[in-house]
Amino acid sequence: MMKPEASVYSHFTKCFRNTSYSSKPVEHKSSNSEKDSDDAVTTPLDRSETAVSVRRKPGGWKAMPYILGNDTLERLATFGLLANFMVYLTREVHLDQVSASNVIYIWYGVTNFAPLLGAFVSDAYVGRFRTIAFGSFSLLLGLATLTMTAWLPELHPPPCSGNQQKLGQCLPPTKAQLGFLILGLGFVSVGTGGIRPCSIPFGVDQFDPNTDEGKKGIKSFFNWYYATFTVVLLITSTLVVYIQDKVSWSLGFGIPTVLMCGSIVLLFVGARIYVHAKPQGSMFTSIAQVLVAAHKKRKLKLPDDKAIDGSKLYDPPVKDLLIQKLPPTNQIRFLNKAAIILENDLKPDGCPVNKWRLCSVQQVEDLKCVMKTMPIWASAIVSFTAMTQQATFTVSQALKLNRHLGQKFEIPAGSLVVISLLTIGIFLPVYDRLLVPALRKVTKDEGGITVLQRIGIGCIFSVLAMLVAGFIEKERRDMANLHPHEPVSFMWLAPQLILMGLCEAFSVIGLLEFFNREFPDHIRSVGNALLSCSFAGSSYLSSVLVTVVHRVTGTHSKPDWLTNDINAGRLDLFYFLLAGIGFLNFFYFLFCAQRYKYKGTVQKEDDNNPYVTVELGSTTTT
Repeated sequence: MMKPEASVYSHFTKCFRNTSYSSKPVEHKSSNSEKDSDDAVTTPLDRSETAVSVRRKPGGWKAMPYILGNDTLERLATFGLLANFMVYLTREVHLDQVSASNVIYIWYGVTNFAPLLGAFVSDAYVGRFRTIAFGSFSLLLGLATLTMTAWLPELHPPPCSGNQQKLGQCLPPTKAQLGFLILGLGFVSVGTGGIRPCSIPFGVDQFDPNTDEGKKGIKSFFNWYYATFTVVLLITSTLVVYIQDKVSWSLGFGIPTVLMCGSIVLLFVGARIYVHAKPQGSMFTSIAQVLVAAHKKRKLKLPDDKAIDGSKLYDPPVKDLLIQKLPPTNQIRFLNKAAIILENDLKPDGCPVNKWRLCSVQQVEDLKCVMKTMPIWASAIVSFTAMTQQATFTVSQALKLNRHLGQKFEIPAGSLVVISLLTIGIFLPVYDRLLVPALRKVTKDEGGITVLQRIGIGCIFSVLAMLVAGFIEKERRDMANLHPHEPVSFMWLAPQLILMGLCEAFSVIGLLEFFNREFPDHIRSVGNALLSCSFAGSSYLSSVLVTVVHRVTGTHSKPDWLTNDINAGRLDLFYFLLAGIGFLNFFYFLFCAQRYKYKGTVQKEDDNNPYVTVELGSTTTT
C-alpha cells in the first residue's frame, strides 16, 4: 500500500509502510485552532519532562511584514557594505590588490562561519528572536564604526591621485587606522552570526507545519525570502554602489547604517505577534552522548541481516509536537548501538539511567542526518569559489573596462554584478513555470529534478563560469596590451557573470532547500548556518590559492599572475586553475550524491498507518 505525503520542505514524497518500526507514532491533531494544539495527546514521558515548546496559534502571515522587513533592511545594510568594498580598500585605504582581496576573503570567511556559533547559541540557549536582536545591535555598531572610517580623516590615509596609486606612492594605513577598520568588520561579523542562521527558521516557526495552510505558507515564505533577497542585491549593487563611488563613501556607508536602525525598529514592533519556539538544549551535548554511548557498546553485535528490531531500541515519543519523528535506519549502523536497550539501562518510569550510555533513536538519527550532509557540504565549498571571485578579481577586471553609458554616465565597477542578479531574476521564473513542469513529465518528480541533481548542475556551471572567465580575460588582456588607450566594453564580462548567476540559481537555492529538508527540525538553524559556512570555506580556499599563486608564480624577470596591474599579470591562468579544481570537485560530488539517502519521517496524522515519508531522489530509502 502506498500513500502520498507532502513534507514541509519537499515538493513530492512517497510513503512506504515501515514494517520494521514497532513504536506507535505520536498522536497529533493537525488543526489551526489553539484548542487542538493544547488537546494534543501526550504520553506520561511527555508530562514527566518538558511541555510542548509552542502551544498557541502560529503568527503566520501577520508576522511576515516585520520578519521580512527586518531581514530585508539588514541585508541592504550588509550587502551595501560588501558590494564595493574591494574598491574602498584599494582606493581609499590604499591596500594593494592581493592584500585587499585577502582582507575580504578572510573577513567574509569569518562572517560566514560566525552563523554556526550563532545557530548553536540560538538553538541551545537563548532562542532565535533574542539571537537576532543581539546580532542586529552588533551589526549596527559595526556599520557605524565603518562609516566613521570613511567620514573622519584621522581614520583613513590621506587621499592620493590615480597616478600616485599606479606608481605606489600613496601612504598606507597606519596600524591604528587598520585596527579600527578591522574592529568595525568584527562587529559586522558578530551581528551577521546572530541574524543569518535564525532569520529563515524564525520565519518558518510562524507557520504550523502539520497543516496544509502552514505547509503552503512555508513554501511561499521561501519564495518571498529569495525575492526580497534579489531585490536587495539589485539595490545595493546599483544605487548604494553609485553613491559610494560617485558621491561620498561616508554617505554610502551611512545609508546602510540608517537602514539597519529601521531593521531593528521593525523587529521589535512585531515582537508580540511572533511565535517564540523554545531552545531545545545543546545539539553538541546530544551528539557527544550518542558517540560516547555507541563507543561504550561497541562490542555489541548488530544483526547480520541489517533488520532493525524496534523493540530492542530506546524510542520514546518526541516531546515537541513541532518536531518530526525520525525512524531508525541502517545508515551509519554502528551508531544504532547507542539506542540498544540493555539490562538496567532504564528506570521504572522509562527514562534512561545514564544518558551517556543509552540514547534515543531520535538522537541517533539526528546525528546521522548531520553526518550524511557533510560530504555534500564540503563539495559546495569548491563550487562557490566561482561566485567568490565576483567581489574581488571581477571588480579588478571591471576597473580596466569601458563602463560608460553615453558620454557622462559611468557604471561603478562594483555594479556589474547586476548582470548576475538579473540572470537569477529572469531564470528562476522560467525554471519554475516552464522547465519544472516539462521535467516533471519525464522524471515523475514534483520538483522536476531532485535537490542533489540541482546542486550538481550548479557545480557544472561553476566550472563553465571559470573556463569562460579565463578565455575572456586572456582576450581582454591581449587587447589591452595592444591598444592600451582603447579599453573594451564592460559587456565582455557578461558571459562569465551570466554563468555565475546560473551557478547561484542552482547551487545556492538547492543547498538552502537541502539543508532545511535534511536537518532535524530543532537544529535547523545549524543547517542554515552551514550554507554560510560553505561561503566561508570558499573564501578561505580562495585566500589560500591567491596567496600561494602570488608567491609561487612571480620571478625576478616577470610579475606574478595576480600582480596589481592585471594587464601585466595572468589572471586568466588563475581562473583556469579554479576551473580545474572545480572539475575534480564535480566528480567528488557525483561520488557522494550517488550514495546519499534522504531523511525519512514518521507520520503523525494517522495512527492506523505507520508510514515512513521518503523523498524520491538519487536513491530510495525504505
